[in-house]
Parts: sequence; structure tokens; C-alpha cells
Amino acid sequence: MLGDGFGFINMRRLYLNVQKLHKNEIFELGIYPCKIASMQKDDVLRLLRDPSLVQPEKLTLLSNIAAQAEALNMPCCVVGGFVRDLLLRKPVNDLDIVVEGDAIQVGRKLVKAYGGRLTPHFKFHTAIWYLPHSTEFADLITARKEIYEKPGILPMVTPSTIEDDLKRRDFTINAMAIRLDGEGFGEILDPLNGQADLERGLIRVLHPRSFLDDPTRIFRAVRYEVRYSFIMDSVTQGLIDAEVTKVLASLSGERLRHELDLIFDEDGAARMLLRIASLGLVNSIHPWLPDFNQDYADFLDMDIRLDVPADRRTMGYILWFMDLSEDEVFSIAKRLDFTNELALSVWAAAQLRRSLITLFDSKPSVWTYALEKLPLLSIYAVYLVTRVQALLDYISLWRHTRPHTTGDVLKARGLPPGPRYGEILTQLRSAWLDGVIDSTESEKKLLESLLQSEK
Repeated sequence: MLGDGFGFINMRRLYLNVQKLHKNEIFELGIYPCKIASMQKDDVLRLLRDPSLVQPEKLTLLSNIAAQAEALNMPCCVVGGFVRDLLLRKPVNDLDIVVEGDAIQVGRKLVKAYGGRLTPHFKFHTAIWYLPHSTEFADLITARKEIYEKPGILPMVTPSTIEDDLKRRDFTINAMAIRLDGEGFGEILDPLNGQADLERGLIRVLHPRSFLDDPTRIFRAVRYEVRYSFIMDSVTQGLIDAEVTKVLASLSGERLRHELDLIFDEDGAARMLLRIASLGLVNSIHPWLPDFNQDYADFLDMDIRLDVPADRRTMGYILWFMDLSEDEVFSIAKRLDFTNELALSVWAAAQLRRSLITLFDSKPSVWTYALEKLPLLSIYAVYLVTRVQALLDYISLWRHTRPHTTGDVLKARGLPPGPRYGEILTQLRSAWLDGVIDSTESEKKLLESLLQSEK
């Protein structure tokens, strides 16, 4: 546990400031209808049985897992985000089960009893149980200790107790467990006073090397700050220093992008990116990384009325990097290990925005042929930022415009197959787009004219 050296007096002062900033918002949202720090077993059981918080299917699933673990004489608990969100009276999604014993063995017993499939990870003594005929899954974790041999690398793990497992976690608010097995069902294990920090709205690390061991915990802290209107305590924030940012800069692009992906999944993504910038982390990711334009925050939510594939993460990166040069886009894409598809989407939006001036006053056909090779989401993002009507017209109307005439029609009219097919069909399509023709009859007349020119 963190002793007096972690500044409880300063934390108390910070707590009072947090209350001034967030108290009204917190209580309006109904986050704290009762004292979290005084939660007893009966209170927890009432929350577990509240279908607005825990779906009955999830509760049954917990019971099934506990039964199989108990049959193997292995104590088990649900931990982490499940407990945190349950105590905050929020619907739970995470299902992380810690077993004091062998999680993979429990997983195999679950598959034998209930079906589904198991994906074991022997190095970390964990497994994922995918339920039969469902998209649901449960993470099964062998209680363990972790040793970080070097900052920023994945740890060495050894099986241990549930209490040791809680002590290896990132923040006190995630270092709580609820017993699932036997007579202890519903008991809270809280060796690091996570309930008190939940009530105060504080995010506090468990030890001074936490961010050195795993700098991605900073991104997690920022997500919690914005999602729950919490704040890092002064000591925790003070640990984000030059040494930590150096380790952060050494992380793989895949690890960094994963954390940014999770941010874009959140409703408060733009504010989270602003917070990351305020902590001085942007240059540690890439020296050309810009601040996220807060004017674009609302554009992360797609208009479902438009036939545009919704991808919040891709939209987030497009909006973030749209104003950059081609070299900057590709340099950042390489650093963050973008897929080719993602890099193309961001590059296309940046290129389109810069080239819009060359398309102004062009006919609809010119716009259409310039746009139709670009990702639709890139076009939509540029429209949201610029409000150029032609972009919306292309998305909603022009891209769907096709002539009634087909290649089969041209073949039936005696035109030899070849490149001329495409040229005629393009001319007909352009005529529709530009208003030269507006009916089937006028298309037939234009087709006759084009075919006459072939003779």
C-alpha cells in the first residue's frame, strides 16, 4: 500500500478542489447515489442483482465460472473494470476473472461443461473463454505477480495470490475484486483503498515506478479522467516526467496506436487528446503530431442517414491529421504502424482538402470522377470540415448516378467490344450528372448520336 509518503494531505486538498469542480456534474449524473467507501457485502449483492447494471446472463455466467473454479478448489474473483463500474452504478461490460490456481484448467472445465472454445496464453497463464452461440467472452486470469525487467517491456509473471494480483494493477480504482466462490460470494477485496478513491474521484497509481513499468497507463488514466470526471492525484501526475516520456517514446507503434484507438472509442475522445497534449506527451509519440482540433470533436459521431461506412477510429485519425502535409502524414502513419487502408484514408483526406480549390466551379461529372477513387469516409470527413456542398452531393447523389444503357445494350446494337464501351458509358453518365439529359428518352437520343458517330 502507498504510505504517507504519497502525500495524503495533498490528496485531501486536491480532493476538495475536485469537489468544487465536479460535484454538481457528478451528482446530476447520478454517479454516487450512496457512499462507495462504506459498501458492504449486502450492498454489493444488491448491485449484482440489478439488471440495469449486470445483465442476468452475465450474472449466470459468473455463477457458472465460480462453480467450476470451486469444484477445482480454486478461489476466484471478478476484478478490475467490472468492480469499478459496478460501484459507480454503471452498466458493466468487462468480465475479468482472477483464479487463485490455474485459469487455463478452469477454462478447459468450462468448455467441457458448457461448450464454446478456449484460447489459452501459456506465457501469462491466462485464457479467453468464448461462449457458445454468442459474441460474449470472459478473460480468465491466473492470480500472479509481475516483474518488469526493463521499463516499457512486457513483464515476467509468476502465479501467486489474488491479493498479489490486485497489487500489480495500474490504479487503486482498478485494484478491487469481488469474491465469486462459496460463502464469500459478494465480498469486496480492496487492499489499496480503491473505494475511497472512487468516492473522491481520484486516479492514483500503486507505486512510484508504475508509469515507468508501463507508460500506456497514462493513456488509461486520461480516459478515466474524462469518462468519469475524475482527476489524477498530484503525486500520480507528478510521476509523468522526462524519464517516463522517454520510455513512452520507445514503445512500438502498435502499442501506441492501440491506446489511441481506445481513446477514439470514447465519447470524450477530443477532450482526452487535449489532455494528453497538456501533459506534454504529444512529441513523445511523434514530433510532428499536432494537437487535435477541438472544433472537429462533434464530427466523430457519424450521421447514420448517409450511406457512409461508420468507423470512429478511422474518422478520428482523418480529422486529427487532415491538415498535415503528405510527408507528415506518411511519417506519422509509419510511426503508429497504420494499416495500408488507414494510411490511405488519412492521406486521401489531406490531399483532397488541399486540392479542393482546383475543383471549385467544376461540373458535377468532374467532381465525381475526381472523387470516386477516394475512400468515402475521407470525402465525408473533408465535407464535415469544409462544408463544400459538392462533396455532400457526391456522397448522397452523384456517386449513385448511372446511365440506363449497359454493355449488353451496346453489344446488341452491334458495337464491337472494346475500350469504346467504357467511353460511351462514361459520356452518358456525364450527361446525366451535368444535366444534359434528364430522362430515358433523352439518353436514347444521345446514345443514337454517339453510335452514329461510330459509323
